[in-house]
Amino acid sequence: MEPIPVWPGEMVDIGGQRLHVRATPPGPAETAVYVHGLAGSATNWTDLMGHLSDLVAGHAVDLPGAGHSPEPPDGDYSVDAHARSVAALVERISAGPVHLFGNSLGGAVSVRIAATRPDLVRSLTLVSPALPDLTPRYGPARVALSTVPRLGDWAANRLSMLPPERRINATMAMCYADLGRVHPDRLREAAEELRRRDGLPYAGASMIGSARGLVAEYFRRGEDNLWRQAARVTAPTLVVHGRYDRLVNPRMAARAWRTFPRVRLVLLPDAGHVAQMEVPERVAREARQLITESIGSTGSTGSTESARSAGSAGSARSRIGE
Repeated sequence: MEPIPVWPGEMVDIGGQRLHVRATPPGPAETAVYVHGLAGSATNWTDLMGHLSDLVAGHAVDLPGAGHSPEPPDGDYSVDAHARSVAALVERISAGPVHLFGNSLGGAVSVRIAATRPDLVRSLTLVSPALPDLTPRYGPARVALSTVPRLGDWAANRLSMLPPERRINATMAMCYADLGRVHPDRLREAAEELRRRDGLPYAGASMIGSARGLVAEYFRRGEDNLWRQAARVTAPTLVVHGRYDRLVNPRMAARAWRTFPRVRLVLLPDAGHVAQMEVPERVAREARQLITESIGSTGSTGSTESARSAGSAGSARSRIGE
């Protein structure tokens, strides 16, 4: 089966800055906003957006300097800056709170928004969120090394000399559990996009800047630490992890369970770091349940105990492979 085409995009002015946003057709009353991960783009959500387009009007953003979005005027690629940009986008496109989705870096950005701007978030879906974890692992170590002054620039320049197809295959091998799930058209699209990005003067700086911003969050202390902010998220939350994630340790699901007040966990036994791309129909099924329940709620936060009971059931289902 041929994959669906990427959703059309347009530039959105959020006040002193423009963001490129891809959107599904209007119609549904509810709005969803999708935030990609490091070195990703709005197209990371194409298939999931399609599965949910009957339920929510989807808007996938290219973070500043990523995808088709220009570099930020102030050169700030921190998680705080990304969160401010996405929050401004939500205020620009929606009259009420949205269903916020985040993958990896986008998960960290989404947690910060949900904690600091609860008025903007009706529900929160996190796919392999890059929340602080100092356990040594190969994938995160590569990200950390890319932030070292001079070394990161040298590595980016060396990588840019490799053919785009080779770099895309290496990236997908890191992010997917099963490369056989990648349609050839998606590989071609990704290689064409990387070739376009290679021609942008700020492409390397934006990736390294966002990586540095993410690594800085791992060492942040105090009330603004992302785990402390997660504990203040009032929106009902779905956390999805892939068992074969090489970048975010799926064992972080246990900490998410202890931290988010209203959380349901799903562990996908055959997925990697980008489950929304690898098994979009399964992520959509879980997200649809969360969105439907949040739409049907009366607006009360409910009891923590009942929310955790729902999370426990979701986690149990994932362990038996549903």
